[in-house]
Amino acid sequence: MAQLSARTRLASPVDIAIHGEYRRTPETRFTGRITEDGAFTARPFRYHVYGGWFCPWTHRVAITRELAGLHDVVTMSYVDDRRDARGWAFRELHGPDPVNGFTLLRQAYEATEENFDGHVAVPMLWDRFSSRVVSTDAAGIGIDLATRFRHLAYTPVNTYPEALRDEIERLDRWIGPAVNHGVTAARHDPAARSALLEAFELLDGRLARSGFLVGGVLTEADVRLWVTLIRFDAGPNADRAINPGLHVYPHLSRYTHRLYELPAFRDTTRFESFSA
Repeated sequence: MAQLSARTRLASPVDIAIHGEYRRTPETRFTGRITEDGAFTARPFRYHVYGGWFCPWTHRVAITRELAGLHDVVTMSYVDDRRDARGWAFRELHGPDPVNGFTLLRQAYEATEENFDGHVAVPMLWDRFSSRVVSTDAAGIGIDLATRFRHLAYTPVNTYPEALRDEIERLDRWIGPAVNHGVTAARHDPAARSALLEAFELLDGRLARSGFLVGGVLTEADVRLWVTLIRFDAGPNADRAINPGLHVYPHLSRYTHRLYELPAFRDTTRFESFSA
């Protein structure tokens, strides 16, 4: 059978007039985990991450994948930066789907669940062996990449050490709502803005005493915070509607720039996508 060309495997351009706007409510319907003896086990080249350069949750997974030494073990590709009612798609900007040749990411969900009618989300972990979606839970995907593939990895960084996991998750219960989820609302909601800036103050003080958030080492806590910090002045605060800029917190700003110098952070960052 003749192979389809890369151009043939690209979706048609975004067209709101024809297809309408995307209006699905975000949800996490797929929450499979990588385990030692379950349906999804750690194997080289078994899994693929579908992501979006614009998406901070994808960015977390991408950074962890690099730090975990999995660049050549778990593959990754990116959907187009824009969508219509069809959901995320593969277009020329970031290339075709290298795994299944899908033109729309929805096709992966439909291959997993008959008559799928839910949210087409990124990041999404795909299993080549069973041709199905494993998970759309970014936190779970990140933890599994950090912990389940270490025997297959090349010089991995342990970003989720067992002794620090409780503190990482405790911080996330605070930083998640106030910073990661609150940063967009802070543009228009005084309460969200107050919570965000108070969190920045506290984090600035914390980073004055240590170069990292937990245990003096680079962990998932840093990855989760950093993807919001690097977007702050280029995205939600681009017009300085929230504050004069991240630079007013010197330790937080220095920390952001220092982590950007690490290849795992720098090479997974695409500033032009932040306003997509």
